[in-house]
Amino acid sequence: MESIILLGCLVVLILLGAPVGFTMILLPAIYILLTDAAPMILIPGQMFSAIDSVPLTAIPFFMLTGELMTSATITDRLVELSRRLIGRLRGSMAQANVLVSMFFAGMNGSVVADTATVGSLLVPAMKRAGYTASFAAGITAVSSTIGGIIPPSIMMIVLANASEISIGALFAGGIVPGVMIGALLMLINHILAVRHNFERSEEPFSWRALGKAASDASFALLIPIVLVGAVVGGVAGVVEAGALTATIALFVGLFVYRTITWENCKGAFIRAFRNSAMVFVIIAASGPFSWLLTSLGAITDLEHWLLGFSANPLLFALILVIFIYLLGMVMDSAANIIVVGPVIVEVMVKAGYPDVQAALVCVVGFLIGSVTPPLGVAYFTAAAIAKASLESVAKAMLPYLAALFVLLFLLLVIPAFTMWLPTQLGYTG
Repeated sequence: MESIILLGCLVVLILLGAPVGFTMILLPAIYILLTDAAPMILIPGQMFSAIDSVPLTAIPFFMLTGELMTSATITDRLVELSRRLIGRLRGSMAQANVLVSMFFAGMNGSVVADTATVGSLLVPAMKRAGYTASFAAGITAVSSTIGGIIPPSIMMIVLANASEISIGALFAGGIVPGVMIGALLMLINHILAVRHNFERSEEPFSWRALGKAASDASFALLIPIVLVGAVVGGVAGVVEAGALTATIALFVGLFVYRTITWENCKGAFIRAFRNSAMVFVIIAASGPFSWLLTSLGAITDLEHWLLGFSANPLLFALILVIFIYLLGMVMDSAANIIVVGPVIVEVMVKAGYPDVQAALVCVVGFLIGSVTPPLGVAYFTAAAIAKASLESVAKAMLPYLAALFVLLFLLLVIPAFTMWLPTQLGYTG
């Protein structure tokens, strides 16, 4: 009963607009004051323990890489390359939206950054081309989930650190699901484009124009190749790789493209570290909150409840997918991955799943939650950029969310989707 009251208070406070990190610190503090269950010094101690990890220092580097890319107009070059690749497909701007998110995902690792950056560039253009504001916002929000799945992924780093799983293995495992999601979204775009007679590019496909766009974006594409290759190949750790790609982004912006000024650079550093601080506050707050859940027996109860379905693999997979989806609808994805993610990974491992597959199911599921109403942060961001009502954006996202729900179920029942590439690269788990 105490656990239910606790989670109910958490959800209510979040729905009322309280910051997630503040709420996750406030509730344990109130519990200790009321019950005297532990000394109050436990809270800062647990907060420090939650962030006392070297791999987490990669997060500011990934944030900085994304900010430098935007300041250096690297993202604009990716948009042009995507537009040239799509050619004269019907609904080409919607398809380019997905493709840009796939490119951007390999450089930043943040769903919100993907939504804000790609949305600010493509949503106005889509509206001018005749797309409704709600559709433009919906496809932008949904495609941004790829930003946290194709490596590098901030959420993968956080969960790997909490669950003691190889970051390289998770990065390798995330490539195939990320590409699958991109392909699925583009397929739905095509179906909707034919049904609703979406725009078709009037400019004919040109190999010359494609070659020029690829050449202009070549240094930008070097970033994900270096980062993912270094981590997955075991050449460098995730922190070193993050620092290297941030340096490459800075060098390209200053000396190759020459589109970034020192003032832009200063702004990029400020925004990157401010956004990183927001993530670290939630990670730190998860320490005392996880302690409280454990003290109340909520973690043990959740494990026992989920394992009760493990005798039937299909039912277990369905229950798990529904549970992740529902939790993602009412809780911040970062908080879910930090607090609940390790529990789900442990339950799935006990049920016979590889730890890499279990972790990727958590990451994909909770990131889908980041665009799912009523509390999806990417959903809010995209709607605000498009100046569309939340209700209309939610309706526009329905076919995409239904398809992603099915895909998440398939990731659970078909291990090869997540385990094939890590196995080929020699990872086990």
